[in-house]
Amino acid sequence: MSSNADHLRQQILSLVEQFSRAEFPEKKFVPGKTPVPVSGRVFDGADVASLVNCSLDFWLTSGPYSDQFERKFKKLFDHRWALLVNSGSSANLVAVSSLLSPLLKDRRLQPGDEVITVAAGFPTTVNPIVQNNLVPVFVDVDIPTYNIDVRQLDGALSAKTKAVVIAHTLGNPFDLAAVTKFCKQHDLFLIEDCCDAVGARYDGRAVGSFGDLATVSFYPAHHITMGEGGCVLTSNGPLKGAALSIRDWGRDCWCDPGKDNTCGLRFEQTHGELPAGFDHKYVYSHIGYNLKLTDMQAAIGLSQLTKLDGFHAARQRNFEALSAGLADLESFFILPKATENSEPSWFGFPIAIRPDAPFSKPQLVQFLENNLIATRMLFAGNLIRQPAYADVTYRKIGDLPNSDFVMTNVFWVGVFPGLTPEMIDYMIEIFHDAVTPGKGLI
Repeated sequence: MSSNADHLRQQILSLVEQFSRAEFPEKKFVPGKTPVPVSGRVFDGADVASLVNCSLDFWLTSGPYSDQFERKFKKLFDHRWALLVNSGSSANLVAVSSLLSPLLKDRRLQPGDEVITVAAGFPTTVNPIVQNNLVPVFVDVDIPTYNIDVRQLDGALSAKTKAVVIAHTLGNPFDLAAVTKFCKQHDLFLIEDCCDAVGARYDGRAVGSFGDLATVSFYPAHHITMGEGGCVLTSNGPLKGAALSIRDWGRDCWCDPGKDNTCGLRFEQTHGELPAGFDHKYVYSHIGYNLKLTDMQAAIGLSQLTKLDGFHAARQRNFEALSAGLADLESFFILPKATENSEPSWFGFPIAIRPDAPFSKPQLVQFLENNLIATRMLFAGNLIRQPAYADVTYRKIGDLPNSDFVMTNVFWVGVFPGLTPEMIDYMIEIFHDAVTPGKGLI
């Protein structure tokens, strides 16, 4: 870079940070007039400057920033490889699809094999199972952790069971001791969906470091954001090779974009029924996609990574404040509980309406929304009740009563770092108003 160009770049970045402070000032919270969101992007001028700095290089595909992010991010999970993709949903698609790769040889999953998962989850944790012609086996969840009921694992097992694919619900780790023991005992693959749980720990270890594969999302609602984006992590060589191929069009070649003949054998190999010496850059060994993200997204992620510890601490503070502030209302509500031996990185604060409460979930949710407190359902409720799954082949263990309870009685409110102490206090006040006779719903 010329000295003049470097000087201009520094001027631009300085102006960008000034612009960011002017365009996105901190807004005063006015109770009852300012909305209290459940989630959202939390960013500063450094994040915007990182994005602009990358854009000035005009490298529009994955590149240096992506490489740097992958190197840093994999260390958080103690994995050998991190592969950036364009969303958490794509990360799940790549991870599950990798289990069917011929690179796994005799451990390769086949259509019709079964995958244990939970019914009270997010659709794109389960959809790749269906899309790969595998059979989801739905088990119930525990309340109030909202994670897999590990007591049902043995009952879900069959001769066709080959994998377990489950998420750490709302940043609360599932019982990894029980699940990993079960998977090892029966030689099953484990995929940890960590899209809501970056920074959470179990038995002192980062969630995502226990499974064969882990997935993460960088959507604005999540622990750090790139706007869109996701990641697949693994320490398994064949799974890494499969995931890389599936992410990158299904190609067999592993050269980085813009590079040729890294292996030195580009025109010297034979693959399948292709002619000898067929260009390796155009050999496809998997049914793949183009699921890469851009370097500009990775540049935002690199800046956001520096804030991850602070974000985690803020989520924990907000969760603890809500827990303390609502503790006197437990005759109406079931409050959330961390999994034993875990340190959650809370994505939200789930609340269950007790069956004998004098009001329903829809009534309370509407009361909160009328007071500008945003709410969300615990994802899809019971997935098998959703229209999309009406014609899906699956097995279920029992009647899934807790998943139905989640569907009818559970919702969540926010704890994300953008919420101020004044917002948390207001939320606690409105919950109390809701259960005050003559003032709310009673």
